[in-house]
Amino acid sequence: MIDDDKPHEECGVFGAWNVADAAAITALGLHALQHRGQEATGIVSHDGVRFHSHKGLGLVGDNFGDAKVMAGLPGARAIGHNRYATTGDTVLRNVQPLFAEFEFGGFAVGHNGNLTNAHTLRRALTRRGCLFQSTMDSEVFVHLIAISLYSNVVDRLIDAIKQVIGAYSLVALTNEQLIGVRDPLGVRPLVLGKLSGADGKAGWVLSSESCGLDIVGAEFVRDVEPGEIVLIDDSGVTSIKPFTPQSPRFCVFEYIYFARPDSIMEGNSVYSARKKIGAQLAIETPVEADVVVPVPDSGVPAAMGFAEVSGINFELGIIRNHYVGRTFIEPTDQIRHLGVRLKHSANRAMIEGKRIVLVDDSIVRGTTSQKIVEMVRQAGAREVHMRIAGPPTTHSCFYGIDTPERGKLLAARNSVEEMAKLIGVDSLAFISIDGLYKALGKNGRDNAAPAFCDACFTGEYPIQLTDNAEVRESRLSLLAELS
Repeated sequence: MIDDDKPHEECGVFGAWNVADAAAITALGLHALQHRGQEATGIVSHDGVRFHSHKGLGLVGDNFGDAKVMAGLPGARAIGHNRYATTGDTVLRNVQPLFAEFEFGGFAVGHNGNLTNAHTLRRALTRRGCLFQSTMDSEVFVHLIAISLYSNVVDRLIDAIKQVIGAYSLVALTNEQLIGVRDPLGVRPLVLGKLSGADGKAGWVLSSESCGLDIVGAEFVRDVEPGEIVLIDDSGVTSIKPFTPQSPRFCVFEYIYFARPDSIMEGNSVYSARKKIGAQLAIETPVEADVVVPVPDSGVPAAMGFAEVSGINFELGIIRNHYVGRTFIEPTDQIRHLGVRLKHSANRAMIEGKRIVLVDDSIVRGTTSQKIVEMVRQAGAREVHMRIAGPPTTHSCFYGIDTPERGKLLAARNSVEEMAKLIGVDSLAFISIDGLYKALGKNGRDNAAPAFCDACFTGEYPIQLTDNAEVRESRLSLLAELS
């Protein structure tokens, strides 16, 4: 895969309540959240009597661009999901939202994140007689709700989330409510928005990011708080906080790479945060050069900040092709070698004969960085210095981000100097962990109480890892399906 050298988001979720053409609004929201998952997508709507569902592999536009499909999703209430898998194969039965019929009625749920005790719970539930239809950790929520002895759906949901461990944001739809849930540490994001309702009263939307609100013209109300459940029905929004408050640990990689730059995260502009990270990077890792070149697209704001502080000219020395899908060319070794050029092309006029600073957000395996450096040198760069807007990625993520196992992370087994030699640059430097925190408005990293989840950089996991990685990866389905 061309993108195999980048961390991948797990999912994006969206929900709408009392909104005309709720499924279409949800499809628009999912389109804005497409960067959070491109493997599959699904929408469940409710027309006041029945639930309706459509799910498919591929992009939002490929699945919800047909008027007949949208006509089959009536109602003023809907939830949707974009999938990038960290658990479970990419087959149709693993596409969310999941739906189940209970004694209290229908229940649809979409999940962003990862449960670190999913295997333990799944094993216990299977022994109890629960029949799993997917290989996703998300289905654990459905079974925990099913076996709960509480009478109403909200109490059953609280019962379920108190048994799971991990990082998650949920949107759920019942006959009577739209529900949003965020994990106790607030690792994964979820925001609440408001817009004109279908019946003249307020309409409400939930989204993984604020860019999902912008595309549908919704007003940003607030972030769903860590450990909070928001209940949305015809009377408005109600908040329940079933957990003991804890110091939040929002995922710092959302600022560095995952979130769209036009999103607002925890009150901060992602675009501004990335520029500040780039500025701090320039302060910490100065270098003499002629031009600052971002690795597009995620490296652009950081490169702008780096250029402003360093006084070095900013130029688009690498051009990204935005129309790359799966290559139609047989993936031979030669084509794989050229694969990076399907996505990035060197702008020779801005590179030839110059000392350049390449600014990127991260180095994971190092293979893409190596190919980009090679491409830039072939375009005539005299010197190539690489600056990274995140500390070295030395540990795997278990909270919903698809990263390789630790042994495949370049920074886990090499020094910065060794990495520079392997990638082929004249110099390589990363922002410090304290510098990252300072760029995000903190005084530095408080090692006793860090403000963010930064486990991929520090190895300090704030949520218990009940299931180890080996067990988690070995949970295979017995049913093979064509995808």
